[in-house]
Amino acid sequence: MLVRSGFAIAILAAMLSVAGAQTPADPTGIWLTQAGDAKVRVSKCRSGICGVIVWLRNPIDPATGRPAVDDKNRNPALSKRPMIGLPLFHGMSQTESNKWSGTIYNADDGNSYASNVSVAGPGALRVEGCVGALCSGEVWTRSHR
Repeated sequence: MLVRSGFAIAILAAMLSVAGAQTPADPTGIWLTQAGDAKVRVSKCRSGICGVIVWLRNPIDPATGRPAVDDKNRNPALSKRPMIGLPLFHGMSQTESNKWSGTIYNADDGNSYASNVSVAGPGALRVEGCVGALCSGEVWTRSHR
């Protein structure tokens, strides 16, 4: 009996250690921005993650009556790109089990910033943009569509 009890304890201990093991959080999926005005599809690409706008609350520019474009971009060749399909993350590589770092494009001002992205919970993605040591961020929520 002692052998069986010892075996059962060993199995239980192994199961608990596997359950407590830290697994990397998965940032992939569709995320609603904090303001609720866009959805971004985050997917794995190359050695990191990519993020592309897949939905806008207001996809039509009221001034032109046409699909919204990246008109804040200072590069004339890029300022006519449609907002739907616009890539936001660049060079986002994994730096920790739950963190990716690279560059994020902010279509609101047409600038790119150093960025960190991390999963903040099962339905939350923390997205930060940084200028020097000053970082500001928001939390995106997982969208089911």
